Order: sequence, then structure tokens, then C-alpha cells
Amino acid sequence: MTGDTTGNAQLWGPLAAPSLDDLEALAIEALNALPEPFRSLAREVECRIAEFPADDVVADMELESPFELMGLFEGIGLTDDGITPFTGQMPNRVWLYRRPILDYWAEHTDTLGAIITHVLVHEIGHHFGLSDDDMYAIDDGTR
Repeated sequence: MTGDTTGNAQLWGPLAAPSLDDLEALAIEALNALPEPFRSLAREVECRIAEFPADDVVADMELESPFELMGLFEGIGLTDDGITPFTGQMPNRVWLYRRPILDYWAEHTDTLGAIITHVLVHEIGHHFGLSDDDMYAIDDGTR
């Protein structure tokens, strides 16, 4: 290594990877930016942030690595009568997984906020009854 790196150390030295709280703040910002009526319809969906998906989720989805999953919708979608909760029903929930999101971010040029928004919108799409294929088609502009 040659040259003066003092400026780089001062610039990068105090930085740390975004925390769970940082990702939660970005997710809240993305939720609040949803257009109506989606924002109102998604109001009852909880958004949680975790480092990785739980081991049982990785096993159930037959993932080779927990890094393969950046988000997950958990619950009953609106098209599956998710409007009327029944006794004992857990709330609809979207999980965002910090480490897989940060890994993706490190390997791509998208901003962290854009990645979180994309994953969040994708998972909320399941709440609205959209399949993965439906959402990929929307992303690709083929619908």
C-alpha cells in the first residue's frame, strides 16, 4: 500500500455495519412511503427485523444457507380471509433479515434503502395475495 491513507482511516474508521435498529428505521420509512390504498391495507402487518431466519424456516424452505432469504411474510393474506382475524390467530408479520440484506447490499450497487424497500414490498405483496411469480412479473414489467 502506498500513499497517505490517513484521510481514508478518518472517513471509514468510525463507520459500522447498519444495526437492526437502522434497518427498522429504513423499513418504517419504506412503509410510510407506500402509496394508498396499500399503506392503509398494510397497516396491520407487523414488520420485524432479525439477523437471520430461524433454523426451522431455513429447514422448511430447504435453503442451503440462511443467506438465501432476505425477507418472509408470515400470516394469512387478504385473499385468504386475512381481513377478519380469528381467535388465537397470530398477527400478519413481515420479517426482514439483516445479514442476508447486508450481504446482498455489499455485492450490488443498489442503495440499502432501495433493497429494504424492494424486500418489504415483495413480502407485503404476499399479504395482498400475490405469488412470487406475480411479483417477478410486475418487477419485469410483463404484466
